[in-house]
Amino acid sequence: MRRSLAHRGRGPRFPSESDTDFSDEEGDEDRDDDGSVAMRGKMKCLSCKEEYRARDAGTCRECYEEAGETEEELKREIEDLKAKVNFLRVFSAGSGGPISVSRSNTLAFSDVVLIASGSTDSADSQSSFPSVPAHRAVLTSRSPVFRAMLENEMEESISGTIKVSDASYDALRAFVSYLYTAEACLDEHMACDLLVLAEKYQVTHLKAHCEKFLMSKLNWENSLPYYAFAHQHIAKCLLDASLSLIMDNMDKLSKREEYMELVEKDPRVVVEIYEAYLSKQVNTAASKDPNTKS
Repeated sequence: MRRSLAHRGRGPRFPSESDTDFSDEEGDEDRDDDGSVAMRGKMKCLSCKEEYRARDAGTCRECYEEAGETEEELKREIEDLKAKVNFLRVFSAGSGGPISVSRSNTLAFSDVVLIASGSTDSADSQSSFPSVPAHRAVLTSRSPVFRAMLENEMEESISGTIKVSDASYDALRAFVSYLYTAEACLDEHMACDLLVLAEKYQVTHLKAHCEKFLMSKLNWENSLPYYAFAHQHIAKCLLDASLSLIMDNMDKLSKREEYMELVEKDPRVVVEIYEAYLSKQVNTAASKDPNTKS
């Protein structure tokens, strides 16, 4: 396991005289690549305090590489924050400029409601579902599907009510909350529900967020159902990661109940998995064949 950097986030430093610990020892020399002899003193890494050769930099190689990885992590975090800020911008259709909308005043000043209508079309049944209030400006800024509904003479625009089928109230409430905050409290079930809604309403920021969470929960045991789910909802990163695990554990997975269920439910997906698996086997065999020409 790599050591934690005491100065995490900082780049490598070069030693001063006070940082360097030399000790002359008989025969303490090193040869450079050109064959010349260079004296080698004992020095300590400024990060982990372990000794390294004098001809190296002021930070040992392991700490230097970890600092580089930390820098890349910080860059990714900055990009994520920029994407989040961009997602949370709300533009007024009239002025073309940004407006401020707070989730706390939604109940008092909302101009549209969303209803988790399930799978029923009964008007009496619709009234029994709790509604989630929202602002047209927020919905149209976040989703091109909502924009088409609310900026044209459609039923949703006229009535101010959007019926969201095949969604639970909890999932719909979390979905609308994310449109205001770009945050969601996820477990695997909620992440799947929100990814489905994000795909349906083309909220790409939320879909990527859910996909990233599901990938963090991915293992060989759940790789088959995750692959089928990703295949159905065009979640490419999750699809590729799941397939990679399936390829590495095909012998075990083909004996599991989930595999048998997938064969009956969606044989086309199983065929695609086997095509990928056989292709991998062929490529592996070809790479080991000394007679194969590159």
